[in-house]
Parts: sequence; C-alpha cells; structure tokens
Amino acid sequence: MTRPARGLTALTRLPPRLIDILLVAIAIADVIVDGDITSREHYIMAGIGCAGLLLRRRRPLLAYLLTLPASWMLAYLAAPAIALYTLADRTKNRALLAAAVLATSIAASAPWPPGTPVDSRPETLVSFAYSLAWAGAPVLLGQLMQTRRELSARLTEIEQARDHERHLHAQAALARERAQIGREMHDVVAHQVSLIAVRAGALQVAAPDPEVAEAARTIRGLSVDTLEELRHMVTLLRAAGGQTTDLTPQPTLADLRKLLASSGIEVHLTGDLPADLPAPTQRTIYRTVQEALTNVRKHAPGATATVHLAHTADHLSVTITNTRPTRPAVPLPSSHHGLVGLAERAELLGGTFTSAPTPTHGYRADLRLPR
Repeated sequence: MTRPARGLTALTRLPPRLIDILLVAIAIADVIVDGDITSREHYIMAGIGCAGLLLRRRRPLLAYLLTLPASWMLAYLAAPAIALYTLADRTKNRALLAAAVLATSIAASAPWPPGTPVDSRPETLVSFAYSLAWAGAPVLLGQLMQTRRELSARLTEIEQARDHERHLHAQAALARERAQIGREMHDVVAHQVSLIAVRAGALQVAAPDPEVAEAARTIRGLSVDTLEELRHMVTLLRAAGGQTTDLTPQPTLADLRKLLASSGIEVHLTGDLPADLPAPTQRTIYRTVQEALTNVRKHAPGATATVHLAHTADHLSVTITNTRPTRPAVPLPSSHHGLVGLAERAELLGGTFTSAPTPTHGYRADLRLPR
C-alpha cells in the first residue's frame, strides 16, 4: 500500500507545466489508439479537446467544455476524464458537477453523426448507464481529493492551534513560577541579607578597632548592594504576576522558633496554634512572621517584638507588634512588595492581612485565616 502513495507523491513533486504536458500526451495517445478518427472534424475536435487540458488549472470549466464535442464524436476517454477530475477538484458546486456528468454521459452515448439509427433502445440505455458511471468516477475522485486536501489543511490548523495553546500554557506556568520565585526570594534572601546588613552596621558603630570597623562597613555596603540588586530582580520576576505554586522544601510552624531565635532582635512568643494545620496555612503564617520581623529589624532598630498566636473553632490569628525604635534606622533598599505579598498569601487562603502603626509609635501586623 505504500508504493502507490510514494509514486503519487513523487508525481506531485513534478513541475505543474510538465504534468499538464504529460496529461495531454496521454489524451493524444488515447485518441490514436482508439482509431475512430475518419474526418477533418474528428482531428479538429480531438485536438481542441486535448489542447484544452493545458487550461485545466486556470480555467477548469472551459477545459471541460472543450472536451465535450469530441466526447460526442469520438469514443476517447482520457481527456474528458482528466477534465472532469480537475473540475471536481477545483469547485464545490455540486449542481455544476452533476450537470457536467450528465452532459458527458449524454454526449458519449448519443449517436454520431446525428440521425444515425440506433440498434435498440435497451442498448442505448445500457450505453448511457455505462457512460454515466464512467463520467461519475473521476468526479467522485476529484471530490475525494478536494475533501482530503481540506481535511489536511484543517488538521494543520488544529495542530498549530494546539501548539499555540501549549505555548500559552507554558508561558502562564512560567509567569506563575516567576512570581513565586520572586516572592520566595524576597521572603528568604532579603530576610538573611538585611540581617547581615544590620549586624554589620551595628558592628561598624561599636567596633573599637578601625580595621574591624572598616571591614564591617564593607560588609554592610555589600549587603546594601545585594539588597538593591535583589529589589530589581524581584521586580522583574513579579512583573508577570500569577498565582502561587508550591516549592520544596517549605517552612512549617516547627521552624518558627528557629526563625525567632535567628531574627537578630528580642522577640517574645505567646500563644500556640494546632500542629496539624495544612501546609499552605503553616507556610503563610511562617512567611508573615518572617516578613514582619524583617521590617522591624530594618525600620525599627533596637525595638522589641511580640508574636502572639491564637485560634478558635473557626479562625486562626497571628499578631506581630513591636515597640518604638531606640536608634535611627539604617537606610536599606526595599522592593515594597513584602506587605503586598503577605496580603496576597492571606487572600489566597480566604483570610486577611492588615498592618498599621500603634499609638505608642510602634507597629502592628495582623493575620487572620479561616480554620
């Protein structure tokens, strides 16, 4: 079954003009083999019919009409069949195709010259039925090839649409991943680097040795530069937006005390929460406390903080408050996405996050989540 398909594929790769010439040669050979040419009219009509095949690509209907007179005069088959196939392959007008099949059948079965006596009516009907079947075959084949070509084009369009859909899906997944990376980078890296900057700034002020103070100043400068680069990177990563995706490993409530111990400020933890909370809830609570302590360390040096955990039958709450600062804040770069990210995390879980200054010149952050 593969060899005919390969041969047809090789034939379609030939230049169109060469294919037309080959078809004309086949039609001429059919006329010569038939041997019914007995007059000048036969030669003229046969020549017009065969030469008309050269117009089949640009004028398929005209090419068919040029073969019709010879179909009446001669018993040649190739030229009308080629013309009918081309017409069926190029048009969707079923009425026109039906009329062409009927006209060719009548011309092929009608006696020539006009007035020639017919042997019997049954023979005429049989000849017409045979001519009708013969004329219908190339039309059906042409329609089949037209449908095949349309289906192939439709399949190509569907495949292109699927490729475009996969590309859009990959872009959306990448956008969500970029947004999550930006948030995690801000929560994790900024927390650690700001802690280094604050410690280095304190060491720079308190160090009695000039070399130690210079080293602390260098460390603080590098930390500040790192935070500035991180701010730009977070802005770029978050530009695409999107919902969060899970990244591993992720912090849990079991890591909360370690976070408080390494925060670099005095923190008091009160209350508790159930240990069997869902992972997204634990991660949101951890990131909220982490971001709040980072802000205390950056904007309220020397302040103490309190983290209060509470829960009821319906809700969980986390409250982080800090006292007023005792010394000037060290200017550090900020991406201004920390509180926005916390509000987004709370909203994804159906909760709320609010923050505001306190009457004692401190600051308060509240996270409330449904249980």
